Amino acid sequence: MPPRTPSRAPDPAAVAAAVAELDAGRAPGPAQLRDATRVLLGLLAERVPGRSVEVRVPPYGAVQCVEGPRHTRGTPPNVVETDPLTWLRLATGRLAWADAVDAGSIRASGVRADLTAYLPLVRP
Repeated sequence: MPPRTPSRAPDPAAVAAAVAELDAGRAPGPAQLRDATRVLLGLLAERVPGRSVEVRVPPYGAVQCVEGPRHTRGTPPNVVETDPLTWLRLATGRLAWADAVDAGSIRASGVRADLTAYLPLVRP
């Protein structure tokens, strides 16, 4: 079997590029969306350390964040799951948490799963 090529690190400039596409009324390209999602998930984990909430943005990534009881096995009790475009909008202040929840764009379970206090990660 050939050696595995290491995956490319997410490009932080992808956030600016993806936001520019959003602001122009277009959806970001798949590579931009993937990299922006991963950068913003990493930023969330860095700014809100902890392991009590798992934030999932399939198919691009998941992180654990928010201080509190640590979860180690099975499905965590506090889970947030959304699609990459919604995550990009939330993390950059182009969509409010409550509006995304009301629209059904976020699935959040658990008492710690409300990320309102931590978003946006990047100001518009």
